[in-house]
Amino acid sequence: MIVALTGNIAAGKSTVVALFKEWGAGIVDADQVVRDLQRPGTEVHKQIVKRFGKEILTPAGEIDRPALRRLILADTRARSDLNAIVHPAVRAQREALVAAARAAGARIIVADIPLLFEAADPAEFDAVVLVDAPEAVRLHRLVTMRGLPLEDAERLMAAQLPSVKKRPLSQFVIDNDGDRAQLERRARDVWLALEARAGAA
Repeated sequence: MIVALTGNIAAGKSTVVALFKEWGAGIVDADQVVRDLQRPGTEVHKQIVKRFGKEILTPAGEIDRPALRRLILADTRARSDLNAIVHPAVRAQREALVAAARAAGARIIVADIPLLFEAADPAEFDAVVLVDAPEAVRLHRLVTMRGLPLEDAERLMAAQLPSVKKRPLSQFVIDNDGDRAQLERRARDVWLALEARAGAA
């Protein structure tokens, strides 16, 4: 069973991923796949530099992710161009990692995909789990816990599809509007439901 786990920025998705992993899920981390694909010398790295110029590189030749993020937040065309470069490669790599996890015996494979609804196809998965939190809570986390300037945080949130539109498209929703213990209980309920589905398949 292949499950897509998604959630808007600062919703608490990483915590749920860690819990699912602890409970036995095979994890495919889309963000890590992107970082690997953007390393110097890769085809994706070359294409990004060709499109955006050497100004988005660090002195070591790596992609300056904050600089690239600022650029694409200010320019929707640039964001579309970046997605066209990155997402086909991410999808191919994700499929390879899913196959490896399946070969290793994982019954439930969780693909951690922040931009599932924006840049991937939910229909490719057996179930979609959305982690959600109120906008005000997410904005507070971005500014106070991640240290982002308020304007950058607001732009990041605005660049994603609102969670209210994602909720009806998800088979499971985990609301993260309480404390850690409450989140863990809600995540556990969803995990048990996923296990039941996997067992019935």
